[in-house]
Amino acid sequence: MTDRRLPALGVGLAAAGMALMALSVAFGSGLGSPPRQAAPWGFGPGGMMGFGAANVGAAPDPGSPGFVAGTTSAPRVVRIVASDALRFYPDIVTVKAGETITFEVTAMGMRSHEFMVGPTAEVAADTAGTPEVADIAMMQTKSLTYTFNGPGPFAFACHAPGHYEAGMRGTITVVG
Repeated sequence: MTDRRLPALGVGLAAAGMALMALSVAFGSGLGSPPRQAAPWGFGPGGMMGFGAANVGAAPDPGSPGFVAGTTSAPRVVRIVASDALRFYPDIVTVKAGETITFEVTAMGMRSHEFMVGPTAEVAADTAGTPEVADIAMMQTKSLTYTFNGPGPFAFACHAPGHYEAGMRGTITVVG
């Protein structure tokens, strides 16, 4: 590399750093973000398009201040990001026994995903009739509403070819 290119490289790196800081602020992954599960790309709470991975759920979890359990007439919304890394963010969701949740699942990246939720054994086996939404394409959001009756265990997963086997699954923790 010649000495004439070094100033241009420095300006380019500075511009890239400023762009990353701006994205960090826009997506909420900067200082002051709650310590939650962070996605590898750093999306944070309430980022562009109204979702994030550092704090994906739209309402407080059971036991948190301000928690209101979802009902069939007013489900609690939990936002999930499905990534090209074949992971869900968050991959652990806490619900109250008997609570109704509307999962809003957004696919990020080039891959298409699905989202299945229900009893763990049925989700793992990809049992026909288990509630699911399929063909969630890039930057598309689809929703599924489910009531968590019984003690569980419950889970969610993506059974697009190879996704479940790569680890694209999550658990539901039911609290009393």
